[in-house]
Amino acid sequence: MELLELARAAALAAGRLQREYFNRPFEVRHKGEIDLVTEVDLKSEALIVALLKSSGIPVLGEEMAKTEPKGRYWLVDPLDGTTNYAHRFPWFAPSIALMEDREPVLGVIYHVMLDELFWAEKGSGAYLNNQKIRVSQVKELKDAVLATGFPYGVHEQPDKVVGAFRDFLIKAQGVRRAGAAALDLAYVACGRFDGFWEPLLKPWDTAAGILLVKEAGGQVTNYRGEAYDPFQNHILASNGLIHQELVTIAQHYVP
Repeated sequence: MELLELARAAALAAGRLQREYFNRPFEVRHKGEIDLVTEVDLKSEALIVALLKSSGIPVLGEEMAKTEPKGRYWLVDPLDGTTNYAHRFPWFAPSIALMEDREPVLGVIYHVMLDELFWAEKGSGAYLNNQKIRVSQVKELKDAVLATGFPYGVHEQPDKVVGAFRDFLIKAQGVRRAGAAALDLAYVACGRFDGFWEPLLKPWDTAAGILLVKEAGGQVTNYRGEAYDPFQNHILASNGLIHQELVTIAQHYVP
Protein backbone atom coordinates (compact mmCIF):
# COMPACT_ATOMS: atom_id res chain seq x y z
CA MET A 1 0.00 0.00 0.00
CA GLU A 2 1.44 3.40 -0.91
CA LEU A 3 2.15 5.76 1.98
CA LEU A 4 -0.73 8.18 1.33
CA GLU A 5 -3.25 5.36 1.20
CA LEU A 6 -1.76 3.87 4.36
CA ALA A 7 -2.08 7.17 6.23
CA ARG A 8 -5.64 7.66 5.00
CA ALA A 9 -6.58 4.13 6.05
CA ALA A 10 -5.06 4.67 9.50
CA ALA A 11 -6.93 7.94 10.04
CA LEU A 12 -10.23 6.41 8.93
CA ALA A 13 -9.72 3.37 11.18
CA ALA A 14 -9.04 5.60 14.18
CA GLY A 15 -12.12 7.65 13.31
CA ARG A 16 -14.32 4.56 13.28
CA LEU A 17 -13.06 3.65 16.74
CA GLN A 18 -13.67 7.19 18.01
CA ARG A 19 -17.25 7.19 16.69
CA GLU A 20 -17.84 3.80 18.32
CA TYR A 21 -16.81 5.10 21.75
CA PHE A 22 -18.23 8.62 21.43
CA ASN A 23 -21.48 8.00 23.33
CA ARG A 24 -20.15 5.20 25.54
CA PRO A 25 -18.46 5.38 28.94
CA PHE A 26 -14.65 5.51 28.72
CA GLU A 27 -11.77 6.19 31.07
CA VAL A 28 -10.42 9.73 31.34
CA ARG A 29 -7.31 10.71 33.30
CA HIS A 30 -5.19 13.83 33.73
CA LYS A 31 -1.71 14.30 32.25
CA GLY A 32 -1.61 17.79 33.77
CA GLU A 33 -3.92 20.07 35.70
CA ILE A 34 -6.27 20.49 32.72
CA ASP A 35 -4.54 18.27 30.12
CA LEU A 36 -6.56 15.10 29.59
CA VAL A 37 -5.96 11.72 27.99
CA THR A 38 -8.69 9.14 27.43
CA GLU A 39 -8.51 5.43 26.80
CA VAL A 40 -9.73 6.28 23.29
CA ASP A 41 -6.57 8.36 22.68
CA LEU A 42 -4.46 5.37 23.63
CA LYS A 43 -6.52 2.86 21.64
CA SER A 44 -6.49 5.17 18.63
CA GLU A 45 -2.73 5.61 18.81
CA ALA A 46 -2.16 1.86 19.13
CA LEU A 47 -4.36 1.28 16.08
CA ILE A 48 -2.65 3.95 13.98
CA VAL A 49 0.84 2.85 14.99
CA ALA A 50 0.09 -0.79 14.20
CA LEU A 51 -0.99 0.18 10.69
CA LEU A 52 1.82 2.66 10.01
CA LYS A 53 4.55 0.31 11.22
CA SER A 54 3.90 -1.85 8.17
CA SER A 55 5.65 0.88 6.18
CA GLY A 56 8.90 0.25 8.04
CA ILE A 57 9.07 3.96 8.92
CA PRO A 58 9.44 4.97 12.63
CA VAL A 59 6.38 6.48 14.32
CA LEU A 60 6.35 9.33 16.84
CA GLY A 61 2.99 9.84 18.55
CA GLU A 62 1.56 12.18 21.17
CA GLU A 63 1.32 9.51 23.85
CA MET A 64 4.74 8.04 23.00
CA ALA A 65 8.33 9.15 23.66
CA LYS A 66 8.75 12.88 23.04
CA THR A 67 11.99 12.78 21.04
CA GLU A 68 12.62 14.36 17.66
CA PRO A 69 13.80 11.74 15.17
CA LYS A 70 15.87 12.41 12.08
CA GLY A 71 15.23 11.51 8.47
CA ARG A 72 11.86 10.05 7.58
CA TYR A 73 9.27 9.33 10.27
CA TRP A 74 5.55 9.48 10.97
CA LEU A 75 4.26 12.17 13.35
CA VAL A 76 0.86 11.24 14.85
CA ASP A 77 -1.78 12.90 16.98
CA PRO A 78 -4.27 10.06 17.42
CA LEU A 79 -7.05 12.32 18.73
CA ASP A 80 -6.52 16.07 18.47
CA GLY A 81 -9.23 17.66 20.62
CA THR A 82 -9.17 15.26 23.57
CA THR A 83 -10.92 17.69 25.93
CA ASN A 84 -13.69 18.08 23.35
CA TYR A 85 -13.96 14.31 23.02
CA ALA A 86 -14.10 13.80 26.78
CA HIS A 87 -17.03 16.24 26.92
CA ARG A 88 -18.72 14.77 23.81
CA PHE A 89 -18.17 17.96 21.83
CA PRO A 90 -17.90 16.74 18.22
CA TRP A 91 -14.79 18.65 17.08
CA PHE A 92 -11.78 16.32 17.08
CA ALA A 93 -9.58 14.52 14.59
CA PRO A 94 -6.77 12.04 14.08
CA SER A 95 -3.83 13.82 12.44
CA ILE A 96 -1.02 11.99 10.66
CA ALA A 97 2.03 13.47 8.92
CA LEU A 98 4.99 11.89 7.17
CA MET A 99 8.08 13.96 7.94
CA GLU A 100 11.45 14.46 6.28
CA ASP A 101 13.49 15.83 9.17
CA ARG A 102 11.44 18.92 10.18
CA GLU A 103 9.33 19.15 7.02
CA PRO A 104 5.96 17.44 6.46
CA VAL A 105 5.71 15.84 3.02
CA LEU A 106 2.37 14.06 3.49
CA GLY A 107 -0.52 14.92 5.78
CA VAL A 108 -3.95 13.50 6.63
CA ILE A 109 -6.57 14.96 9.01
CA TYR A 110 -9.94 13.28 9.51
CA HIS A 111 -12.91 15.28 10.83
CA VAL A 112 -14.55 12.23 12.33
CA MET A 113 -18.06 13.41 13.07
CA LEU A 114 -18.49 15.12 9.68
CA ASP A 115 -16.75 12.29 7.77
CA GLU A 116 -14.39 14.79 6.12
CA LEU A 117 -10.98 13.45 5.12
CA PHE A 118 -8.40 16.17 4.42
CA TRP A 119 -5.10 15.18 2.83
CA ALA A 120 -2.12 16.59 1.00
CA GLU A 121 1.18 15.51 -0.49
CA LYS A 122 4.03 17.96 -1.04
CA GLY A 123 3.78 19.37 -4.54
CA SER A 124 0.43 17.72 -5.33
CA GLY A 125 -2.18 20.07 -3.83
CA ALA A 126 -4.62 19.67 -0.94
CA TYR A 127 -7.88 17.75 -0.96
CA LEU A 128 -11.09 17.23 0.99
CA ASN A 129 -12.81 13.93 0.20
CA ASN A 130 -11.01 13.87 -3.18
CA GLN A 131 -12.05 17.42 -4.13
CA LYS A 132 -9.19 19.89 -4.50
CA ILE A 133 -9.34 22.73 -1.99
CA ARG A 134 -8.02 26.29 -1.91
CA VAL A 135 -7.64 28.94 0.75
CA SER A 136 -10.06 31.86 0.85
CA GLN A 137 -9.72 35.10 -1.13
CA VAL A 138 -10.46 37.47 1.77
CA LYS A 139 -8.06 40.39 1.39
CA GLU A 140 -8.40 42.33 4.64
CA LEU A 141 -8.35 41.32 8.30
CA LYS A 142 -11.54 43.27 8.98
CA ASP A 143 -13.42 40.84 6.71
CA ALA A 144 -11.72 37.70 8.04
CA VAL A 145 -12.88 34.94 10.36
CA LEU A 146 -9.95 33.62 12.39
CA ALA A 147 -9.39 30.56 14.55
CA THR A 148 -7.20 30.17 17.61
CA GLY A 149 -6.60 28.01 20.64
CA PHE A 150 -5.33 28.47 24.18
CA PRO A 151 -2.45 26.49 25.72
CA TYR A 152 -3.07 24.23 28.70
CA GLY A 153 -1.05 26.58 30.92
CA VAL A 154 -2.98 29.71 29.96
CA HIS A 155 -4.22 30.19 33.53
CA GLU A 156 -0.63 30.44 34.78
CA GLN A 157 0.56 33.21 32.40
CA PRO A 158 -2.49 34.55 30.58
CA ASP A 159 -1.32 38.04 29.59
CA LYS A 160 0.18 37.32 26.16
CA VAL A 161 -2.53 34.84 25.18
CA VAL A 162 -5.35 37.15 26.24
CA GLY A 163 -3.60 40.17 24.74
CA ALA A 164 -3.32 38.55 21.31
CA PHE A 165 -6.92 37.37 21.49
CA ARG A 166 -8.10 40.89 22.36
CA ASP A 167 -6.17 42.50 19.51
CA PHE A 168 -7.32 40.01 16.89
CA LEU A 169 -10.89 40.13 18.19
CA ILE A 170 -11.22 43.87 17.65
CA LYS A 171 -9.55 43.80 14.20
CA ALA A 172 -11.20 40.75 12.60
CA GLN A 173 -14.78 40.06 11.57
CA GLY A 174 -14.86 37.13 13.98
CA VAL A 175 -12.74 34.72 16.04
CA ARG A 176 -13.54 31.07 16.77
CA ARG A 177 -11.98 28.85 19.42
CA ALA A 178 -13.17 25.27 18.88
CA GLY A 179 -10.33 23.30 20.46
CA ALA A 180 -8.49 21.24 17.83
CA ALA A 181 -5.60 22.90 16.01
CA ALA A 182 -5.43 20.24 13.30
CA LEU A 183 -9.00 21.01 12.25
CA ASP A 184 -8.42 24.75 12.49
CA LEU A 185 -5.59 24.40 9.99
CA ALA A 186 -7.64 22.13 7.73
CA TYR A 187 -10.38 24.76 7.76
CA VAL A 188 -7.89 27.46 6.74
CA ALA A 189 -6.81 25.20 3.88
CA CYS A 190 -10.35 24.81 2.56
CA GLY A 191 -11.28 28.48 3.03
CA ARG A 192 -13.71 28.15 5.94
CA PHE A 193 -11.31 30.12 8.12
CA ASP A 194 -9.11 32.90 6.74
CA GLY A 195 -6.38 32.67 9.37
CA PHE A 196 -5.21 30.89 12.50
CA TRP A 197 -2.77 31.62 15.32
CA GLU A 198 -1.81 29.70 18.43
CA PRO A 199 1.13 29.51 20.86
CA LEU A 200 2.76 26.51 22.55
CA LEU A 201 1.49 23.76 20.30
CA LYS A 202 3.27 20.42 19.87
CA PRO A 203 4.67 19.17 16.54
CA TRP A 204 1.97 16.51 16.12
CA ASP A 205 -0.71 19.23 16.45
CA THR A 206 0.39 21.14 13.36
CA ALA A 207 2.51 18.94 11.06
CA ALA A 208 -0.26 17.65 8.79
CA GLY A 209 -2.20 20.92 8.90
CA ILE A 210 0.64 23.18 7.79
CA LEU A 211 1.18 21.04 4.70
CA LEU A 212 -2.54 21.28 3.91
CA VAL A 213 -2.45 25.08 4.17
CA LYS A 214 0.65 25.42 2.01
CA GLU A 215 -0.61 23.01 -0.65
CA ALA A 216 -3.94 24.89 -0.71
CA GLY A 217 -2.13 28.13 -1.56
CA GLY A 218 -1.85 29.59 1.93
CA GLN A 219 1.05 30.82 4.04
CA VAL A 220 2.47 29.52 7.32
CA THR A 221 5.04 31.31 9.51
CA ASN A 222 5.78 31.91 13.15
CA TYR A 223 4.51 35.02 14.93
CA ARG A 224 7.43 37.05 13.57
CA GLY A 225 6.68 36.15 9.97
CA GLU A 226 9.66 33.78 9.79
CA ALA A 227 9.73 30.28 8.34
CA TYR A 228 7.81 27.79 10.51
CA ASP A 229 8.30 24.12 11.22
CA PRO A 230 6.26 21.96 13.63
CA PHE A 231 8.96 22.00 16.31
CA GLN A 232 8.53 25.75 16.90
CA ASN A 233 6.11 26.96 19.56
CA HIS A 234 4.11 29.70 17.81
CA ILE A 235 2.28 29.50 14.50
CA LEU A 236 0.44 31.80 12.10
CA ALA A 237 -1.42 30.32 9.12
CA SER A 238 -3.54 32.21 6.63
CA ASN A 239 -4.73 32.53 3.07
CA GLY A 240 -1.61 34.63 2.47
CA LEU A 241 -3.56 37.77 1.60
CA ILE A 242 -4.03 38.83 5.23
CA HIS A 243 -0.79 37.36 6.54
CA GLN A 244 1.13 40.58 7.05
CA GLU A 245 -1.76 42.02 9.07
CA LEU A 246 -1.62 38.93 11.29
CA VAL A 247 2.14 39.27 11.76
CA THR A 248 1.77 42.95 12.67
CA ILE A 249 -0.35 41.93 15.66
CA ALA A 250 1.15 38.56 16.60
CA GLN A 251 4.78 39.70 16.72
CA HIS A 252 4.00 41.52 19.97
CA TYR A 253 2.90 38.30 21.67
CA VAL A 254 5.70 35.80 21.02
CA PRO A 255 5.56 33.24 23.86
